[in-house]
Amino acid sequence: MTAPYLLDEFNKTSFPDVELALREPDGLLAVGGDLSIERLIAAYQQGIFPWYSEGQPVLWWSPDPRMVLKPEDIKVSRSLAKTIRKQDFEITFDQDFRNVISACSKPRLEKGVQQGETWILDEMIEAYVKLHEAGYAHSVECWQENKLVGGLYGLAIGKVFFGESMFSRVSDASKVAFVFLSQQLEQWGFKLIDCQVYTSHLESLGASMIPRKQFLTLLQQYAINENIKWKIENE
Repeated sequence: MTAPYLLDEFNKTSFPDVELALREPDGLLAVGGDLSIERLIAAYQQGIFPWYSEGQPVLWWSPDPRMVLKPEDIKVSRSLAKTIRKQDFEITFDQDFRNVISACSKPRLEKGVQQGETWILDEMIEAYVKLHEAGYAHSVECWQENKLVGGLYGLAIGKVFFGESMFSRVSDASKVAFVFLSQQLEQWGFKLIDCQVYTSHLESLGASMIPRKQFLTLLQQYAINENIKWKIENE
């Protein structure tokens, strides 16, 4: 039997060895199971995440290589630094998780044209809201004139932040949120931000690709054997 492997319905923490994942499509490892808190936490700690579309079963991925960012390596361009200095945005944390993930679920618009389909389905939203309520999933909000104009969400496990998705309704809003998040994570001693797969947007912010084996070693060190708490305090 080869990947994708059918997950055990009853063992919520058991996944196949990620080295068995397909090369094409890159990282597809397993199919099935549920989106319970127990299974999701186990998946992230093993370098696996869910990603699937309407009408598909839950698909589990572990691509190689992996895009990551050390919080201290965040890259802020001159234009972005200028935007931040203008203080046009207010940044908060964990103040509107459901609206952030819902905004991330909307298909992107490019020059007024919808680009592709969303992978953040209603069942995904509800699963991650439960993770948020359990203290694992977190949001960063970017506000302008009391309106939510950008943000991102992900999971904090140990000293690793697993980024999931971001959105912008005005220029640079998600980038500003990501910069503030990176700076806060560095202050708290977080060691890594998992960006999952390559995008030029993330590369422009300092993220880079590393081999999956190296990523898994970092997870063993920082997401399993270390335990520090997300400690955002909004003023």
